[in-house]
Amino acid sequence: MNLPNKITLARIVMVFIFLVICNVDVLIPDPYWRKIWRIVGFAFIIIAALTDILDGYIARKYDMVTDFGKLMDPLADKIFMVTAFVMLVHKQLLPGWVAVVILSREFLVTGLRLLAANKGKVISADITGKIKTLIQMIFLVFGASMWIGWINPECRHGILWTIFYTSVALLTVYSGGVYFLKHRDLYLD
Repeated sequence: MNLPNKITLARIVMVFIFLVICNVDVLIPDPYWRKIWRIVGFAFIIIAALTDILDGYIARKYDMVTDFGKLMDPLADKIFMVTAFVMLVHKQLLPGWVAVVILSREFLVTGLRLLAANKGKVISADITGKIKTLIQMIFLVFGASMWIGWINPECRHGILWTIFYTSVALLTVYSGGVYFLKHRDLYLD
């Protein structure tokens, strides 16, 4: 297993550590230590997001792209997104419909990738998928900042937050549509 694939697998582990941190923060009675604990969780999710950039960069620069990496990198992204968006809903910082739209797209594209794999093809992330992932990660940084308390959590009721999450949901749907149009030969046979 090469370095980019190890980094991808490390991202999955970091996401699960973040999940544990998110679910035990309510057990910490002292507000100061609860905030420190949340900052540690925030650090894990930021590092996990950065590994998404790092593994792809190393794989391309040093010609270490593998079929395993082409499959696992997007799956690691899905695990990351599922965890982060579900936690935002769980923490009441995001309406559930946004998570359902985003996660539905992720599962549909994963299904398309599985269909392609059954036909001997590999669908790599395209530019719309990469932009979508970047915007979602920026969005998640804002959401996590509300969870920590760096941004007033009451902003979740504001018009800017509503525009932001609606735009992220629409971009996510658009990028999924691009995949299905581009690879329609896989399911129109």
